[in-house]
Amino acid sequence: MSTPPHPPPPVLPLVSSLVRHYEDLVDYLRRRFASPGLAREVVHDVCVRLLERPEPAGVLQPIALLRRMAHDAAVDRCRAEDLRRQWVEPRAELPDAACEGAGPARQAVAAQELAQLVDVIRAMPCRRRQVFILHKIHDVPQAAVARRMGIGLKAVERHLRLAMVDCRQALPVRALT
Repeated sequence: MSTPPHPPPPVLPLVSSLVRHYEDLVDYLRRRFASPGLAREVVHDVCVRLLERPEPAGVLQPIALLRRMAHDAAVDRCRAEDLRRQWVEPRAELPDAACEGAGPARQAVAAQELAQLVDVIRAMPCRRRQVFILHKIHDVPQAAVARRMGIGLKAVERHLRLAMVDCRQALPVRALT
């Protein structure tokens, strides 16, 4: 006794339209998004989506609906890729290990060097100290420092040069870089 053959699965109108117009949909997406690989992947995703969910009833223009579905899926994929690129690629440049120079010993050395630098700045003549603090610490441009203090630009440059000489003499070179 033989078992009756299983009836073939029903042919879904949108899936059959997708099969008939597969290359047209791929070409449509390729032109819109300038990516042949993306176009084929998106049309494949649309096909899978149609097979997983019930088809909407009463579709009058199946190719128009398929194009809209493919376009929306391609936009979603591009947005997801942009978001991934924003988060993943910058992190690929990060080092695997933390900086070894930030340990307790380096922090103690840095604190000592900072205290020495503060002492050097305090010991500078008043005008040199003011120019140095305004320009190097508060990022005031040299021309603005000159206007604010009522001195010439050359005087500001001279005060900064002398202040840097004072700092370099008091501290090791690596502390000022």
